[in-house]
Amino acid sequence: MKRTNTRHLAMAALCVALGVILPQFCHSIPNAGSVLLPMHIPVLLCGLCCGWPYGLACGLLTPLLSSLLTGMPGAAYLPAMVCELAAYGLISGLTARFIRTGNRTRDVYLQLIAAMLIGRGVYGAVNALVFRAGAYSMEIFLTAAFVTALPGIIIQLVILPALVLILEKVRVLESPYAVTV
Repeated sequence: MKRTNTRHLAMAALCVALGVILPQFCHSIPNAGSVLLPMHIPVLLCGLCCGWPYGLACGLLTPLLSSLLTGMPGAAYLPAMVCELAAYGLISGLTARFIRTGNRTRDVYLQLIAAMLIGRGVYGAVNALVFRAGAYSMEIFLTAAFVTALPGIIIQLVILPALVLILEKVRVLESPYAVTV
């Protein structure tokens, strides 16, 4: 196994662990999970830094392990969260591969925003069509995905690009799609 693959595997495992641990710090605050989105941060980070296969695996495993170990998310929310977080990991990894403007900071923001929007769209679609069919409206979707989650969205937009760029600069991780010159 190449050194980069080992680093990406270790980073993905760390992101899954963070995805289980971070929400525990938020439980003392009412509705903090849906406001601060602590599980989203490590999954998006994993996709951006390690690529889509690791991001997808992180997005699938994080809510499942968290539910098994901590009971959160609850059974009613777990299927939609698995779909949403899997989409975040997959899309952040794919956008990291294909969005290239020549400016790394701009790239990371575009990759992150695309993943956040598509992931929220997946969350809304699976709720409207599968998990809460007939009981889910556009108003509920917009409120949950954007209004209630606005503090978490801001946290993601502030922390994640900086963290990705720092990890790449100090060479803790190299993007799996980096073009070496």
